[in-house]
Amino acid sequence: MRYPSDREGTAAAARTAAAGPAAAPASAGLPEWNLADLYPSMDAPELAADMARALEAATEFESAWRGKLSAEAEKGAAGRLGEAVKAYEAIDELVGRIGSFAGLVYAGDTSDPKRAKLYGDVQQKMTDASAHLLFFALELNQIDDNLVLAALDADPLFGHYRPWVLDLRMDKPHQLEDRIEQLFHEKSLTGRAAWNRLFDETITDLRFEVGGEELILEQTLHRLQEPDGAVRREAAEALARTFKANLRTFTLITNTLAKDKEISDRWRGFADIADSRHLANRVERGVVDALASAVREAYPRLSHRYYRMKARWLGLAEMNHWDRNAPLPETPQATIAWDDARDTVLSAYHDFSPQMAGIAKNFFDRNWIDAPARPGKAPGAFAHPTVPSAHPYVLLNYMGKPRDVMTLAHELGHGVHQVLAAGQGALMAPTPLTLAETASVFGEMLTFRSLLDRTTDRRERKAMLAQKVEDMINTVVRQIAFYEFERKVHTERKNGELTADKLGEFWLEVQAESLGPAIKLREGYETFWTYIPHFIHSPFYVYAYAFGDCLVNSLYAVYQNAEQGFQEKYFEMLRAGGTKHHSELLKPFGLDATDPNFWSKGLALISDLIDELERLD
Repeated sequence: MRYPSDREGTAAAARTAAAGPAAAPASAGLPEWNLADLYPSMDAPELAADMARALEAATEFESAWRGKLSAEAEKGAAGRLGEAVKAYEAIDELVGRIGSFAGLVYAGDTSDPKRAKLYGDVQQKMTDASAHLLFFALELNQIDDNLVLAALDADPLFGHYRPWVLDLRMDKPHQLEDRIEQLFHEKSLTGRAAWNRLFDETITDLRFEVGGEELILEQTLHRLQEPDGAVRREAAEALARTFKANLRTFTLITNTLAKDKEISDRWRGFADIADSRHLANRVERGVVDALASAVREAYPRLSHRYYRMKARWLGLAEMNHWDRNAPLPETPQATIAWDDARDTVLSAYHDFSPQMAGIAKNFFDRNWIDAPARPGKAPGAFAHPTVPSAHPYVLLNYMGKPRDVMTLAHELGHGVHQVLAAGQGALMAPTPLTLAETASVFGEMLTFRSLLDRTTDRRERKAMLAQKVEDMINTVVRQIAFYEFERKVHTERKNGELTADKLGEFWLEVQAESLGPAIKLREGYETFWTYIPHFIHSPFYVYAYAFGDCLVNSLYAVYQNAEQGFQEKYFEMLRAGGTKHHSELLKPFGLDATDPNFWSKGLALISDLIDELERLD
């Protein structure tokens, strides 16, 4: 799932079969998704019936199984644990279908009171229903390890869920007593979920005055990619003005959620502020620490070096923060029509695998994409897997920029991954965030390389390479800087509330360190932390992008050198969903994320691209 902060809308840009000046504008013919595959409408009888059925089924499940799981495990082959997990999965899928529909409807227009009410009502009712299911995972984890392993071997149906059961047991050291878990669960609706909703609705309600126009966030951020420096500056100043006017709200949200996380982590016994995220990602803290360390050490030879070159290309002694994503003079400025974007991505996917292109084509043919930017719509982009019995949906805010094409490639990569993993079922299809970005970044890389291979013009090649380097910097360097910002915020929050000034100070520290001396952080930039939704929705999520990009760099190198069989192994990795640890998934490719040199190899590819740019300079 991508929000505007994923890489601030800066997916890899490349030369496309762009429409000429006479072509239709990018907004023409943009698709809007058809959610009828989930439910016909917000007031559909099917939706109301399923909401009632979810509560009824959850209540009956609790009555049938609570307090009986250990006894079923002791029965060995005659036990019914597999039957219980299958029933649990069916309810999980039903709740997921209902929640997905409400969430997607709400994302389409968060300013609509009817949609907001549906979203809130569904959250409340599904929280009530799932409260009856909380006991199941907790009780399963209370069964003796030897009994669980024996039951997995004895009962084929229970054995089918082995990856989920063993994965679940990793949470055992951090489980609380049943009634406390239930309290945490039920109060999440008026706690974290409520603050998340406040953030979402505040962000989508923001308006920015630029050039006499009142723009939404996504449109204003796109102005930072305009060729005219005066336009970029005006957009940046408009962002700063509006963020500053709402700083009190964003500061309160950040403080509240950071404290909420600290309370939860303390009760659950997590040693480090990011350990709960590492556990959820099924990745070791040492692996993430090694990644963050390698990226920080690479700042001078990556971002610092590149931005010095870019400042010279733009004829500036130093760039302002609003110049960071400015296009080079060589960059084509034509608006890219939707059909051209579609063909560009599908062609690159097809060159890798016709099967991959076929899956992606369904998103266009069956209206699984919502592309227009409009007031009230959630900003950024994401791919939502919904549930295995349905299919994913993709949200974009498409404006015809080259980077929008690569965002499309990114989200379709997610979509292909989610379609392939759906065969694992509702419990085992979800992929840890560190691996969830693999297919999306790989999809971007396929699209970029496909277009680069067709480019012979020196100036066009330079522009493509520069934009790719910028995207990789935004994915790797910037996201690790975001991770460091979060570490500062959550560490300091233990000592008391943080002021807006302190948050701005932390933001400027990590940005100055990561971007380097070639970029001047002007007044107002200290407020730009406010709109990054991952800080709110998923603390410490951001390192997953750096993890995914470096992993894909290594994976793509294997692909380039593979004689045959790579595509089959790649699809097997995607089909695995959440059933395997990253070490198991990478082993067929000869890759190992625990190897101290692994991250250096991934970062070396970025450095190599900068080397090529220096040769073209």
